[in-house]
Amino acid sequence: MSNKPPINPVRWTPPPVDALPDFPSAELTIVPMPGDAPEDVVVDADGALWTGLVDGRIVRVSPDGTTDVVADTGGRPLGLHVARDGRVLVCDSYRGLMALDPGTGALEVLVPDIDGRPLRFCSNVTETDDGTIYFTESTSSFHYEHFRAAILEARGDGGLYKLAPDGTVSTLRDGLYFANGVTVTADGTALVFAETQGRRLSKYWLSGPRAGAVTPLAVNLPGMPDNISTGADGRIWVALVTPINGAAEWLAPRPTILRQLVWRLPEALQPQMPLEVWAVAFDPETGAAVAGVRGKHRQFGQVTGLVERDGQLWMSSIGVPALAYCAIPERR
Repeated sequence: MSNKPPINPVRWTPPPVDALPDFPSAELTIVPMPGDAPEDVVVDADGALWTGLVDGRIVRVSPDGTTDVVADTGGRPLGLHVARDGRVLVCDSYRGLMALDPGTGALEVLVPDIDGRPLRFCSNVTETDDGTIYFTESTSSFHYEHFRAAILEARGDGGLYKLAPDGTVSTLRDGLYFANGVTVTADGTALVFAETQGRRLSKYWLSGPRAGAVTPLAVNLPGMPDNISTGADGRIWVALVTPINGAAEWLAPRPTILRQLVWRLPEALQPQMPLEVWAVAFDPETGAAVAGVRGKHRQFGQVTGLVERDGQLWMSSIGVPALAYCAIPERR
């Protein structure tokens, strides 16, 4: 990778590791995409799937499997969400929070900046029934192609934000460790959001006596949570993009010059993510892991997004040019 930006790491102590249940592997069906690294996957009211590719194209996958390129953001589309009005909300690392008209392919920038600071890594987005949009930014320092820099820095400069129906943007939480997936609970009382480097899921309460508070849902995860979604029965599906990396964990509390040296290495010599399929569903009240799938597949892995459709769990990936699906795992 050329033209790497400099990093300024801080020492930090990674959270401990709590084991998750052993979930079985699943029979996968691989669905090739017309480009690489479809980072998220969502489903619209007609049953079509939507995903964004590393080259900026946004693709619709019809129920019959036909793929159509609907738009090109000119950046790097990441998290997606189908809004109540049918538009596809798009987090783009270069252009901020956008909205796509699925009929015309027209794109509109909704939030390009936070208080005048350009969004650099708009990550994932969701919407509540009243039309309020909530979205995350993983890091305010780097774009997508340098996401490893944010992990190595460990500065916790991600955030959770709110776009009100009147267009007002507000910060709900900052100082998050690579904020990533966000979804609304089935009862609408809270958001669940993931911190990839923090290895945790938290709830931001929207109503009730805890409104405005953040409480832990699942912590000390043994893998790095990415995008998340709410299942038909209320379970919170979490894409675990990779298990923890022992070398990276070892480096975290040690002199920061070591991570600066690692960053200067060619990407192939830096800590790598294995090609592993890992998705876990959590109970939205207790945080218990209630279903999941984990295994190796030579054509798919590094799961970054997931959504239920017609009895199937669809998954996206930054590691391969494909989506994949399996039968929805049963609850334990």
